[in-house]
Amino acid sequence: MVLTSKNNPLIRETIALQDKKGRKRLGLFLVEGVKMTRECLKSGLEVERVFVAESYEDKDGFLSAIQDKTVLVSDDVFARISDEKTPQGVLCRVKIPQTPLQSPTGACLVLDGVADPGNIGAIIRTANAAGYKEIYLTRDCVDAYSPKSVRASMSGVFFTTLYQADREDILSVLQGTSVIVADMRGENLFTFQAPKQFALVIGNEANGVSETFKKAATHTVKIPMESTQESLNAAVSAGILMYNLKKFS
Repeated sequence: MVLTSKNNPLIRETIALQDKKGRKRLGLFLVEGVKMTRECLKSGLEVERVFVAESYEDKDGFLSAIQDKTVLVSDDVFARISDEKTPQGVLCRVKIPQTPLQSPTGACLVLDGVADPGNIGAIIRTANAAGYKEIYLTRDCVDAYSPKSVRASMSGVFFTTLYQADREDILSVLQGTSVIVADMRGENLFTFQAPKQFALVIGNEANGVSETFKKAATHTVKIPMESTQESLNAAVSAGILMYNLKKFS
């Protein structure tokens, strides 16, 4: 059977997942595209439903393993639930992991009020690549499970553990962990030697790291820049910091 109505309850519910309110209410987020779906299935996250456009051809049969969760929809309906400009014809509803806040087991990342979904996704992507598997997000961070963030993470969101909590609660589980904050008055990143276990704090794009984390910092580092350039993009800064701090730890 092919679903052809945009007013079908399942379709309307899926459309609601494009918004944070809907994701919070249902405990689900959207994953779109063939490559992202493949990676999501590999990660072990729970895929609750898969929507396939009527025109999509599953040439290598990779969806056969989850055929019982597959819903076939018309191309018009798929275009409505899709967040892509050029949909590939595959979209999943995935359960948002519910992981209790706990202390890190190695070098970790703290996102302190990061507001742009593209930035947060790109940072998660780099964190996964650089081996920062535990990421703590303050309550005022943008939703890491928004379609734009998930897309920008390029599967990183599947393979990292995300915790979201108040700043004070995050600091409570970082007891005994060195807290490294980036600030232009800090020590040169390229000569600084990081401890083996640390938490790197990345601040808000406009306002930087909050006073709460600045006061808790055990180390402050800076990325040296020419005087003609005031700052770097948050995701770019995060990437430079993550890789350079890890090389000594």
